[in-house]
Amino acid sequence: MTGEHQTLALLLFSGFVAVTLGITTWVSRRRHGSAEEFYAGGRLFSPMENGFAIAGDYMSAASFLGVTGLIALYGYDGLLYVVGFLVAWLVVLFLVAELVRNCGRFTLADVVAARMSERPVRIAVGTSSVTVSVLYLVAQMVGAGSLVALLLGRTSGTAQAWTVVGVGALMVIYVTLGGMRATTWIQIVKAVLLLSGAVALTVLVLLRFHGDVDRLLLTAADRSGHGRAFLAPGLKYGGSWTARLDFISLGLALVLGTAGLPHILSRFYTVPTARAARRSAVWSIGLIGGFYLMTIVLGLGAAAVVGPDAVRGSNAAGNTAVPLLALDLGGGAGSTGGTILFAVVAAVAFATILAVVAGITLASSASVAHDLYVSLRRPHGKPRSEVAVARFAALGIGVVAIALGLLARDLNVAFLVGLAFAVAASANLPALLYSLFWRGFTTRGAVWAVYGGLIPALGLVLLSPVVSGSPSSLFPDVDFQYFPLQNPGIVSIPLGFLAGWLGTVTSDEVADEAKYAETEVRSLTGAGAV
Repeated sequence: MTGEHQTLALLLFSGFVAVTLGITTWVSRRRHGSAEEFYAGGRLFSPMENGFAIAGDYMSAASFLGVTGLIALYGYDGLLYVVGFLVAWLVVLFLVAELVRNCGRFTLADVVAARMSERPVRIAVGTSSVTVSVLYLVAQMVGAGSLVALLLGRTSGTAQAWTVVGVGALMVIYVTLGGMRATTWIQIVKAVLLLSGAVALTVLVLLRFHGDVDRLLLTAADRSGHGRAFLAPGLKYGGSWTARLDFISLGLALVLGTAGLPHILSRFYTVPTARAARRSAVWSIGLIGGFYLMTIVLGLGAAAVVGPDAVRGSNAAGNTAVPLLALDLGGGAGSTGGTILFAVVAAVAFATILAVVAGITLASSASVAHDLYVSLRRPHGKPRSEVAVARFAALGIGVVAIALGLLARDLNVAFLVGLAFAVAASANLPALLYSLFWRGFTTRGAVWAVYGGLIPALGLVLLSPVVSGSPSSLFPDVDFQYFPLQNPGIVSIPLGFLAGWLGTVTSDEVADEAKYAETEVRSLTGAGAV
């Protein structure tokens, strides 16, 4: 990239960082230091504000960079990610949004432990929530490294490493100083920027083809090198039965995983009532649905305008397809329009990453402090000391995410998020649904459901082509690949549900009918909700 690209984009980066740090500083001066303020922003946000914040949390680097790159490289099969991400919100809306808001206080474990023995359940769900959050954080770190390496015209590990470290430092600052209120406003600003950028690029792509979508599709197919196969199923997931099973596994993970993501569920605690939580979900579905429709146009546009070879040449996983598309639509390298559009899109993508990592870090640090710390160390600790632990936990989580982000920097970010969704659907969702809807569910069932999904999901990933046995693996020089699928959801999700059932039916504990009745009334009516 030219010096003009670098200078303008870095100025825009700096502007966004300055604005978000300003928001964080302003909020930190107004905070009261209470757990409710730090974890839930005082529950003062309106449904529209929270809907934008949820959309900002959900529309991550995986969506803007990874999904568009997969569509540009694999055509129809890349669209499968779009379908999975969007359909997942129907599960959230109809099954968990209102019920979670009524039954919980700050974290997912609040809901599951409502009628169980709290200590073992909080430890299990807290461990799972932190694991999911770290996997999701790694995807954002990889996206940040790819983006800034492209911006600076460098593909060296040093440039990407310093980028990952910088993003990690900023996310720790946002969380420790501003808590949920600052994080929410950062996500709202980011959602507006991202939607505006996506609309602008979509309009430019359609103008390039004079509004002729058929011509866009045919051009993308011609430039892909695969012809009409680019527009048909099977380019990525149809080559063998293993690939088809991988697709089914990915689909299950994406559709079911959103309802188990800690940073998404925690957003429903920032509104005052369950009705507001449901309205927040409706707002977010509209915003997210529009965004994902635009990613389809952007991915096909990148294939038609930039070409898959150029996309792969910049980043083998396709993570830089959108910035390259912006550069071409603006007039090409060296042009003023191309420089400006590239810089704006790169800055928006960077803003996307910063906002999402802040939300995930806050959710995971809340799990560490509110679930693990309180259960293991100080069951009756004061809220203020719990908040201090959460701030310290944010630092530790940031360090872990940075280290793993450096290790996984050559993987596609959408694929990495698929793994996080698989773990969330395998470990968190079974425990959540059983606790809400099964009268006879017990403490052993809850603990077994979490570990019965979490351990197989992580174990199968370690034994999959993701980690070893192929040139694109994390460790390509060794081979301990025994599980053929890249996404473990098709095996680990049923195991999570089965383990929860088995733990309950083999338990000597008798489920508390009174507590279940209380939870049921509270979840459906909001009576007694915090």
